[in-house]
Amino acid sequence: MALGSNQGARDTHLRHAVARLQSVLDELRVSSFIDTVPQGVADQPSFLNGVVVGWSADQPEELLRQLQEIENERGRERPYVGAPRTLDIDLITVGDLVVDSPRIVVPHPRFRTRRFVLEPLAELVPDLVDPVTGLTIQQLLDQLDTSE
Repeated sequence: MALGSNQGARDTHLRHAVARLQSVLDELRVSSFIDTVPQGVADQPSFLNGVVVGWSADQPEELLRQLQEIENERGRERPYVGAPRTLDIDLITVGDLVVDSPRIVVPHPRFRTRRFVLEPLAELVPDLVDPVTGLTIQQLLDQLDTSE
């Protein structure tokens, strides 16, 4: 799961998410947090980003519900696509599942091009395999490095 915040007490929002995710995921591991420039949006403060990894027996739809509940606890609003946010938690992968439904897409459709997701993921699980491309997180990051 990718974590991000660019409103208010960014570090506090991410730490709240980590604390709450301990009841959602077993064997929770947390990456370093990094400051990043917003991608694809203008005139917004920088983000603090990180990732968490762990295990859950829950289905992706139930995980998404729990993530949105945690976001809402921190005052997350969705007035428009790309709006600034107190807390954003994205479900990146769920094992080797591939889901494409109106409610949820797993793996996250844009994670392969997002350095702010790939770098922290590579810190924790560089050998994790993307079930769509068959590439590891480290290979996806290396590919991103050569294309920039």
